[in-house]
Amino acid sequence: MKELVIVSGKGGTGKTSISAALAFLSPQKVLIDCDVDAANLHLVSGAIIRETHEFKAGFEPNVDENKCTSCGQCTDLCRFGAITAGVITTPFNCEGCGVCAFNCPEHAISMLEKQAGHWFLADTHLGQLIYAELGLSVENSGKLVSKVRQEGKKIAKAKKFPLMITDGPPGIGCPAIAALSGASLALAVVEPSLSSIHDLKRLVDLVAHFKIPLAVCINKSTLHRENTREIIAWCHSKAIPIMGQLPYSDAFRIAVQSGKTVLEMEDAAVIEEMTKLWHNLAKRLEVSITESNIGFFRRKLHIFQ
Repeated sequence: MKELVIVSGKGGTGKTSISAALAFLSPQKVLIDCDVDAANLHLVSGAIIRETHEFKAGFEPNVDENKCTSCGQCTDLCRFGAITAGVITTPFNCEGCGVCAFNCPEHAISMLEKQAGHWFLADTHLGQLIYAELGLSVENSGKLVSKVRQEGKKIAKAKKFPLMITDGPPGIGCPAIAALSGASLALAVVEPSLSSIHDLKRLVDLVAHFKIPLAVCINKSTLHRENTREIIAWCHSKAIPIMGQLPYSDAFRIAVQSGKTVLEMEDAAVIEEMTKLWHNLAKRLEVSITESNIGFFRRKLHIFQ
């Protein structure tokens, strides 16, 4: 089973739209959304939740009121101001360090596993999707990303699917590292803006550190042709293959607002370039391309011409 992880150095490059479009073209796959802080692949895939699971990570104090004598020692020791005289007054401040429980003279405080979010199994018109929502002001996003990937691999293995398509988180932090580790191929989506070019270079360094094969897709490539040429030249200098160049199109915005993939919009240029992108990726990953899908788009392109 191969895993394609679509990532970006910054948000807003069109990563999720491209993930959904590739899922539309791929015949046998499992979809994963690893952007656990702001998952949105389910919004463009018509997701219907089949299962909801709690995600627990980290610890939080639990006070036994029958044992607590309100001595105030926990208040004095808590450097984050989360607890007052045996009462958790500001839980968002709690770091789960356990100093209060360790030093409580009455053993009235115990550390319990903390509910940190949920993960979901959903049916979509693109296939089965695993995604998650991390709780507010909660850490452990990397751990939740790993959990989502683990569940996706179980489904892919059970159904003998050859591919898992992962919509990765933006940036180069812990969630991105958790999403990329062990992937078959990372596809970096970049737009021709200076900030995106800067963040692409940081992402390339990260992927190189973990020795993961990397390819690039330039989205909105017609928006600033000079910057697009700069990205192409830089990628060539680093021997990074460019798998596709997608034109700027309002079809992306309309597709998101309609809860559809961009391939379901009537934009011949986008459909043609997205199909080329999928062909290049499938060839690189050595997964099959269903002729019926390609025939569908050839007919659709013929209508527009």
